Amino acid sequence: MSCRAAQGLLLGVGMVFLVLLQSTQSVYIQYQGFRVKLESVKNLSDLERQWASGPRLPPESLLPAVCQHPALPPDLQTVCTSQEAASIFKTLKTIAKDDCEICVNVACTGCL
Repeated sequence: MSCRAAQGLLLGVGMVFLVLLQSTQSVYIQYQGFRVKLESVKNLSDLERQWASGPRLPPESLLPAVCQHPALPPDLQTVCTSQEAASIFKTLKTIAKDDCEICVNVACTGCL
């Protein structure tokens, strides 16, 4: 194998490795001490819609109803431990609507 062919092969392998690395790296949002995956926050609205017709917490509960959803990702379950869970979820959804994938918002980490 010639030196030029070996360099081309190494370059190709390197590019594939970088693409795979980028696709496996998660983007996170850090807000008020919570670190949650961007993908979890993007799915939050779907969970809320699914749960809207389901069982409800008592009216005096300060927790959002989605906190009782069995499919709520573990990283979002930690938010439910806060008394400010409703406002935190609202802010996380707002941040996720921004261009978080390209780290325009300083709360976002792990983007390339």
